[in-house]
Parts: sequence; structure tokens; C-alpha cells
Amino acid sequence: MCGTDAVAALAELMPVTDGVDERVDWGEVEAVWGTRFPSDYVRFMEVYGAGAISETISILLPTPHVEGWPYQTDPGLQDETAGARETWEMLRDETDFDVDPESIVAWGVTSGADIYSWVTAGDDPERWPVLIFSRGNDVMRLVPLGMAEFLHRLLSDVAFREGKINIVLPDEASFVNWRNR
Repeated sequence: MCGTDAVAALAELMPVTDGVDERVDWGEVEAVWGTRFPSDYVRFMEVYGAGAISETISILLPTPHVEGWPYQTDPGLQDETAGARETWEMLRDETDFDVDPESIVAWGVTSGADIYSWVTAGDDPERWPVLIFSRGNDVMRLVPLGMAEFLHRLLSDVAFREGKINIVLPDEASFVNWRNR
């Protein structure tokens, strides 16, 4: 499912009423990170922005400095990415796959201490899989889905959630942009 379609499918499950377009300067973001970002993440930032899904999953802001961002010492993706890379180094021997730690870029976290990242291997961001760090279980999983499709499945498929989130999600998903908290 392409990025725009995946976000549209997600919008059927999770109202966009409390979303806010972050108006991200993607050229600047890409210069900082040295790569393009997946179209579903770009579209998610346009439709929802950074914020919380059902008060349990936080989607991270791609830029370090936004006027009014309540976490001024938090540089968006950078802190969680550093944590994800450190966690990978600690637990990599317990997995049956290998990734370059420098290819890990975090995009979300849960209130249950899970970290959701991309493995940015390859030139096509549309093909980056989701890497899950289930901190509660010290387990890592690689899921061959994009961010929006992963979130859609997480919110709509109880069986899919197994081992991918350490918290209970409500039956109806909601989203609140950080500006509306």
C-alpha cells in the first residue's frame, strides 16, 4: 500500500479532527538526516502531525526545533533514534537478523516503552521496514510494512498486535496533535 493510500486507510480508523499539518520543511529535514523520508510519514505529518494515538503511541516530530514544541530539549527523532541504536547494540545477538545500527531511525514510541523505527537500508524509503523494540520483553522484530500500514494493522487487528506493543489499545483509535494537548 503506497503512503497516501495507507494514511487514507488509517484515517478511516482514526479521525483526523485533532490533526495539524506540521508544515515541515522536508528539504531541511532531509539535509539533516541525509535521506528522504517515506511518503506515508510525510503524509502523516501533513494530516495528523506529531502527537499521540489513543494516548499510548507517540509519533515523533521530524525536526528538532518548532516554535511552541513543549519539549524544547527533545530534538524530535534524534533522541529516540540514539536510544534505538543503543538498544540494538545491546540486543542484536538475540535476533536472527542483522542491521547496521546507523540505518535505524526511530519514528514512534509507546507508553509501554516500545520504540518503532525504520531500517533505512536501501535508497527507496518506501521499502523501509519497521523495526520494533519491545522493551518490556527485550525483543526485536522486523516487520516488512511501512509506518502507516503498520499503524493501521496495529489499530485494527488484535492478532497482529501480539509481540508488537506492550500496552492495551482502546477499541476506537484517536489522535491528538501535540499543539492540541
